[in-house]
Amino acid sequence: MRSGRTAIGALTLTLAAMTIGYFVGVSFHEPQVAQAAGGKVKSPVGTAPDRYVYYPGTEALGKEEIRIIACGTGMPAARRGQAASCWVFELGNGDKFIFDLGTGSMANVQSLMIPANMLTKVFASHLHTDHVGDLAALWAGGWTGGRTTPLEIWGPSGSRKDMGTAHFVEHFLEAYNWDYMTRAVKVNPIPGGIVAHEFDYKGVNQVVYKKNGVTIRSWPAIHAGDGPVSYSLEWKGYKVVFGGDTFPNTWFTKYAKNADIVIHEAMLTAEQLRKYYNMPPSRSIMMNTDIHTSAQAFGKVMSMIKPKHAIAYHFFDEEGTRYGIYEGIRETYDGPLSMATDMMVWNLTKKGVEERMAVSTDDAWDVEGTAKGLEPDKSRKPEIIWKELVDQRIDMSEVNKTWLDDYKKKYNVK
Repeated sequence: MRSGRTAIGALTLTLAAMTIGYFVGVSFHEPQVAQAAGGKVKSPVGTAPDRYVYYPGTEALGKEEIRIIACGTGMPAARRGQAASCWVFELGNGDKFIFDLGTGSMANVQSLMIPANMLTKVFASHLHTDHVGDLAALWAGGWTGGRTTPLEIWGPSGSRKDMGTAHFVEHFLEAYNWDYMTRAVKVNPIPGGIVAHEFDYKGVNQVVYKKNGVTIRSWPAIHAGDGPVSYSLEWKGYKVVFGGDTFPNTWFTKYAKNADIVIHEAMLTAEQLRKYYNMPPSRSIMMNTDIHTSAQAFGKVMSMIKPKHAIAYHFFDEEGTRYGIYEGIRETYDGPLSMATDMMVWNLTKKGVEERMAVSTDDAWDVEGTAKGLEPDKSRKPEIIWKELVDQRIDMSEVNKTWLDDYKKKYNVK
């Protein structure tokens, strides 16, 4: 979808759709044949001059371009069709940032086939599981998949020490101590580390990250309790805002202005929460008027800040929901809008915003990065202490000898 068009929700792309025309939201793209300059057909077996889908790993990013992939746009309840909040930002300078890492989202991140060593920077808007619940998958998956450095996580403090990001990381590692101790010996301890960069959640438009020409700021968000924040990322004159979970507030309307893209939650309607999510009416009202943002309130916020492109998320996007939310937004906002679903992609350039769907494999492998993999740390003492675990091994050296000798010779393993 080109900048300024409206998408009511991206439908599943099929091979048939790709051969007769493409459907993204309710915006049809006319089928095209390969053309040369001037519109003349160059070859009946060539490639189309314009893509309506994004195939991960096939498009170089421009030096002054940002690509945003929605790897999680849904709700806390586990759902195969939509993971919880997760957004991957790729910049033309090579930087990659993950904003939130909600439950189930790492499968979508993995499908992008980005080397593990390039996915080390996570910015958490707050510590609900639908925003940080897949940290274990990134941590362990990247560790075994070729990451050579610790993860780094930026996130807010809390009203108490035990409500902040540093506490969360410390006790995450404590909870997964068996995992850590065994992999530290058999793999390498370095990628198993997590560095927490905790900042004051009360900071207003404070700089929490500044490196390589990229500035990331935070300001308080209003959601459930003290601690949540919203972020802005500025680079090359661009500004992208990620709201996290928040009720409309004056910080957001002030510091999200002049943004190219604003990502903000728009909650399921009260009736949808009652009908589909099994919430009592009183709670569904609270969800829209206290800790989250209703469709009408989302539209009002966007009308106040006037982004070049607005993205609504944090709802299950399907036939029974998207139209009601969309109609509520359109009561108060008539600007460029995307109704997000998983694997939707936006490319931001000086020409504007282009929206597409990603078409990715369900069977992605880890992709080799630029750093050489780490060898096991042989100085560490093995965690197999019980003598029976050694004594009860069956000797398989004879059956493994042929392939093992050949493999060691091929790769010069001593």
